[in-house]
Amino acid sequence: MTSPTHIHLAVALDGAGWHPAAWREADARSTELFTPRYWVDLVTEAERGLLDFVSLEDSLAMQSTRRGQLDERTDQVRGRLDAVLVAARVAPRTSAIGIVPVATTTHTEPFHVSKSIATLDYVSHGRAGFLARVSATALEARQFGRRQLGDPGGAPADAAAIRDLFDEAADFIDVVRRLWDSWEDDAEIRDVATGRFVDRDKLHYIDFEGKWFSVKGPSITPRPPQGQALVAVLAHVPVAFALAARSADVVFTTPRTADEARLLVDTVRDHEKAAARPGPPLRVFADVVVFLDDEQAAAQARKDRLDAWNGRPYRSDAFVYVGTPHGLADLLVEWQSAGIEGFRLRPGAIPHDFDAITGQLTGLLQSRTVFRSRYEEQGLRARLGLARPANMYATR
Repeated sequence: MTSPTHIHLAVALDGAGWHPAAWREADARSTELFTPRYWVDLVTEAERGLLDFVSLEDSLAMQSTRRGQLDERTDQVRGRLDAVLVAARVAPRTSAIGIVPVATTTHTEPFHVSKSIATLDYVSHGRAGFLARVSATALEARQFGRRQLGDPGGAPADAAAIRDLFDEAADFIDVVRRLWDSWEDDAEIRDVATGRFVDRDKLHYIDFEGKWFSVKGPSITPRPPQGQALVAVLAHVPVAFALAARSADVVFTTPRTADEARLLVDTVRDHEKAAARPGPPLRVFADVVVFLDDEQAAAQARKDRLDAWNGRPYRSDAFVYVGTPHGLADLLVEWQSAGIEGFRLRPGAIPHDFDAITGQLTGLLQSRTVFRSRYEEQGLRARLGLARPANMYATR
């Protein structure tokens, strides 16, 4: 098993990088962003670097500099491929790395997401998960036309509506998990002699009745290889921490200092107690945007150039680290001592910062014996120290 002192390391992939001007760099593959080869190359490189998993960004609206509204900018990447479908494309080209696409819990159906992620778990042989994301703007609501959210002028939903969206997300994940368990592990008999493919007694109706969903089940996809694929939540505010404590396996947090990291870990544990969480504790990850170079001045100069192209300094919900891989390794070890178990790094520009993660940072962490030298556990849950859960409907 992986040593408990080891750092878990993931990377969040979004287009040409998290800086909106990254596509203009000379080494960016901007003409390939909508090709399968681009994403296969990135995920196989992440696997070469022995990362725990990659997450794949997605949303229900076009990228914009104005929250909840389309902007008129033509100098930034606009458009993206569907994250779950990209994950299904790259999974067969990899053998060990976890693959965690974003799936939105608003305006979508849990039955579809359950089936898609279960299929991804089969395609990847037990390396799948999804990052549950709430959609709270009128712009995204208008893409579907089934409900109204927020203000047509772009203001997000009010506090009461936001609470409803997160309660809906909790029910959404509950339905997904119940559908995953609606087939017992040995429901498939495949007995040619008797002509029985399935044991019907081991397929279960979930009969879920809630405010937002009424789902009978069972799923049409057998139980995933992991039993339950990984569920992650990004949390900044109390309702998101509460959702993670109630429904997720992993929570992504956004501290800016070691002290803040320690406080956020305490916050997560407090929400787990409030939710009377029955399962294992959440795995707490910290998100960090990274701009890396051999010298700090070079990393800063590169970010400054990107900022100039963008017309404004880059800002993020997460801490923005600008410096060397050595300095970043120091920061990760420091934050680990504050209780952070893993890190989801967001490369500012791909390939430059991404390659620095897989080619330099991982080696530095290995030299400190805080990062793996090879993959051992093949399943994503096992790699994060999460047991395969018992089926909630199995009676024997």
